[in-house]
Order: sequence, then C-alpha cells, then structure tokens
Amino acid sequence: MSTMRILREFAAVRWLRPLRSRRAVERRQRRLLRAHERFLRRRSPYFAALLATRSFAELPLMDKTAMMAHFDEMNTVDVRRDDALALAMANERSRDFDADLGRLSVGLSSGTSGHRGLFVVSAAERDAWVGAVLARTLPRGRLAGHRIALFLRADNTLYESVGSRVVSFRYFDVYADMDDNIDALTEYAPTILVAPPSVLRRIAQAADDGRFQVAPTKVYAVAEVLEVADAERIRVALGQQLLHQLYQCTEGFLAHTCERGVLHLNEDSVLIEREWLDERRFVPIVTDLRRRAQPIVRYRLGDVLGLRSEPCGCGSALTALDRIEGREGDTLLLRGRDGRAIPVFADLVSRAMLFAEGFDEYRVTQTGESRLEVALDVVDELSRGSVEAELHRLADRLSCERPRVEIVPYAHDGSVKLRRVVRAWGDGRV
Repeated sequence: MSTMRILREFAAVRWLRPLRSRRAVERRQRRLLRAHERFLRRRSPYFAALLATRSFAELPLMDKTAMMAHFDEMNTVDVRRDDALALAMANERSRDFDADLGRLSVGLSSGTSGHRGLFVVSAAERDAWVGAVLARTLPRGRLAGHRIALFLRADNTLYESVGSRVVSFRYFDVYADMDDNIDALTEYAPTILVAPPSVLRRIAQAADDGRFQVAPTKVYAVAEVLEVADAERIRVALGQQLLHQLYQCTEGFLAHTCERGVLHLNEDSVLIEREWLDERRFVPIVTDLRRRAQPIVRYRLGDVLGLRSEPCGCGSALTALDRIEGREGDTLLLRGRDGRAIPVFADLVSRAMLFAEGFDEYRVTQTGESRLEVALDVVDELSRGSVEAELHRLADRLSCERPRVEIVPYAHDGSVKLRRVVRAWGDGRV
C-alpha cells in the first residue's frame, strides 16, 4: 500500500477535481478515454486487435461470460485465468483472504446473476480505489479517527488496504454467526458501517431489541438493492438522518451518495453509456477509464438504474440517480390484456408491496407467464389477501392480466445476495 498514492487520490477527489459543469465532466472523460485507448492498443492483445479495425464506439459489448472467456488475452499483467481463479477459489473456501497473486489482488464475484466472475486489481489501482472511497465516504469536518466496519461475503486485500493510521478497519464475515457479529460490532463501535441491506436489517432488529446501541456517524448500504421500506426501517433503528449507498461491484466503483443522500455516478473516472428501457430507466454500459490490469470496457452491467428527474440540490455536475432498481433480468413480464408481454419493473413491484400488510420479509418470484410466487415471513389470511389485492391492483394499472398469486413461507440464505423481486421464467432479458 502506498500512502502517498492514496493521499493524492483522496485530495483529487475531495478537493482538486470539482467538475462543476457537465462540460468539465465530459472534457475529463474524453481526455481519459484517449489515454486509455492508447494504453489498450499497447498492452491488451484482445483490445488491440479490436481497436485496429474499429472505433471505441464500435467495440462489442462485454459481459461476465465474455470476460471469463477472453481473460488471458484481455488483461495487461500477464495473469492466467486458471491461476487467478484457483487462488480466489482457495481463499473463498478457506475464508482466509490474505493471499494475493504477487502484487495483484484477486477475488470472485457472483453478483446477483449467479454466474461466477473473477477480478484482478493492481497495487496502484487498489490505492486509487482506497483514496476515492475514503474521499466519498468520510464525513466533512472529520477525517481521522474513524472506525470502519465492513460486512462482506468475501474479504480481500483490496478492502483491507483501507486500514491505516488515519482510519481503522474491520472486516465482518457474513458467513459467521450473526449474533456473534453483532456482539463484535458493538465492541468495535464503528463510526462508519458498510453492509448489504439484508445485514443492515439484522443489525436494525438488534438495535430495536436493545442488543446494538451504537449510533454510527454514517451508514452505507452496498451490494444489494436497497428497497424504500428497508431504507426507512434501517435509518430509524440506527439513528441516521440519511441512509447512504455505495454502488460498488466487480466492474468498478460506480456511484456514491452525496451529503443530501442522492446517488451520483462517479463520472470523473467511469464512462457510463445508457441503454434506455423507457424515458427514465436505463441499463449502464460501463467503461472504467482508469482500470488497466483487467480493463473494463463497454461492459453491459445488467442493472436497471432510474434517472433522477430534477438536478440534485448539492450542485454536483455528476449525473444524479433516483435509485438502483435491480437487475434487468428481474423485470417481470406479465401478459397484457391485448396479449403482448408487458415489462413490470422490480421497483414497481416493490412499491406495490409497500401497501400490503401483515408481514415484514418478502420475495416475489415470477414462475410462469401469469404466475407469481410470493414468499412471506407471516402467512395468514391478512397477508394473503393484502398481497394478492395489491399485486392485482398493480396489474390493473398496467393493463395486464391479473396473475395467479401463490403464497409460500419465506426463507433467505444469508450467504447469497438478497433479491426482493426475481424473474425465474423466460430468458432473463426484457
């Protein structure tokens, strides 16, 4: 870890790179993209061959399957996929994440799609990531003395490098017993808490029960879709004015919330093209303009992002999002009254479930063209009737046929990402 590299990135993101206009943002992106293309032509056999015959805008879209298939010729640090994968798998099985591949950090990612991915990050990229994350997350007016608690499904030296003399850092394994985690978290007394919403809900319940009486300065939700109802419950239980988010995935550090709690794309280092689904929702196509060990170029992420209709009051020129709505493959497809398939975005389903009563935990799964399975933690006459009525009301509003709703008991494996709305029928694309 290079303290100077971290400090340089921290200062650049926090103070020296204001980017107060869209022209400034786009000018920086164009400059970084030109430099990145030159690098790829020199160092990545895969992208060099493609860029010899086409422009950046004509490059094929990437996804996890293509990344894994072309990993060896795509990366620029002479790492073989099988070597990196073997190390990452060994780390995952042992739950000991100290081993690296030389000066490279390696790790696995399953995301919410269930397909295994692999990431490789250089020491310089790791330091830049640390500086950027600290610049985005540390509260204004106080930079030193923070205790950061991070709940992850897999640790990695990428995350451990956050620890320094300025801030302390502790990793909590979500595979461990949650009661033990909460006891250890209480003892650690974090000033900044970072965890998936499903874990934050468990901590919020412990707070409601009097087993966790620490009020962190800031709480960040990561890795899973943050539902509106979950956000409010977590915020109140943990004594927060705002619940913040970090949109971080294998493909990069993509967005953060400002001091007003609004998500902004990190367009000072990431270029995000938009594949529009409707007038405000889009699928992001990501190019990390500074990541070079394992280039992320025109990567179609498959998440559904909702664009904010009004500029954020914080004044940032970075694009503001309403929310991250979920995976594109989790957009339900219900049969319309005219026979056409009607896309029903996960956000609409979640908001309909806000009005249903008699339960706390739920998951809505489409199992057929007009069949929904709804898992509830409380299955009784009230919850059954309320859920069915709200989902039928949503179908009526969208001019869809009313689906058959089956209510089943709720269960969630904490070792996998929580998905409130799932389409388990069809080809996964809208």
